[in-house]
Amino acid sequence: MTSVDILNPSGSKSGSVELPAEIFDVTTNVPLIHQVVVAQLAAARQGTHSTKTRAEVRGGGRKPYRQKGTGRARQGSTRAPQFAGGGIVHGPQPRDYSQRTPKKMKAAALRGALSDRARHGRIHVLTAIVEGDKPSTKSAANLLGGLSDRKNLLVVLARNEEISTLSVRNLADVHVLWADQLNTYDVLCADDVVFTQAALESFLAGPTQAAKLDKGAAKASAPAALVDTDTADNTDETATTEASAEAGGEVTEGGFGSDSAAPLAGGASPDPVKFTVKGNKDSMKYHVAGSRWYDATTAEVWFTTAEAAAAAGFEPAGGAKAQQVKEDDK
Repeated sequence: MTSVDILNPSGSKSGSVELPAEIFDVTTNVPLIHQVVVAQLAAARQGTHSTKTRAEVRGGGRKPYRQKGTGRARQGSTRAPQFAGGGIVHGPQPRDYSQRTPKKMKAAALRGALSDRARHGRIHVLTAIVEGDKPSTKSAANLLGGLSDRKNLLVVLARNEEISTLSVRNLADVHVLWADQLNTYDVLCADDVVFTQAALESFLAGPTQAAKLDKGAAKASAPAALVDTDTADNTDETATTEASAEAGGEVTEGGFGSDSAAPLAGGASPDPVKFTVKGNKDSMKYHVAGSRWYDATTAEVWFTTAEAAAAAGFEPAGGAKAQQVKEDDK
């Protein structure tokens, strides 16, 4: 692991933090980063460009002159492409430039970009941007200026750090992101990446757990014939019980009403009896227990029933009929 000093708003050291090697010390895959960045920039394009063909340009319905006898080339319309004011041949039309990029590729590219910055000592951690409860752009500028003499800074904040946000948002050459908005392109555009301690903890709460799950999935690739079903079921029940015990009986709302709940570490249900429907925020799909992709899906939000998920705007994975059939089979 790489150790980074934690600085307070006055610029003095107040501690240190270990950056996880699975995020900040991985091999940088340049072709992968290129593909992800190209896809991100393509998705940002509006794609509203439009030109008119000869069929869409106003006028030109009358033949400009007779077919024969003038000595000139025959013409049928003054809106043909060779005329001034005519239509455009093969011009741009409205289109969607977005590309589908798997989430694992995006995460791997981000880890590679952060690792490159960490290896060159360009990751910084602060307890806070300013002291007290009053914003100060001057204090923030002095603090950030002392971190690096390079031009472009990316400041990553937690969503509840309003004072820090107000202090840095008007600084030139400083780009501000929430911890859950961190992406490969903005990391590459920045010479240095500055985390607040709260933002770093918020960021690591997701990617670290995802990396551990990926390693666990690779180890669990044993042949199905060699797995004891009863033992596996008991193990799953034990893990679910332990996860519920860690939660201390408290259920955090998942952001979609009282019938939703945030998952525990690893995507486990906070209450396996009450919350049984898995939801995926990216695809806005839900999976009922026993459905085709239920076991392979890591829940990003839990619901009490399929009706609660539908009321929150989620759609059944594979269609309503597929989910209903699975519910009947339970």
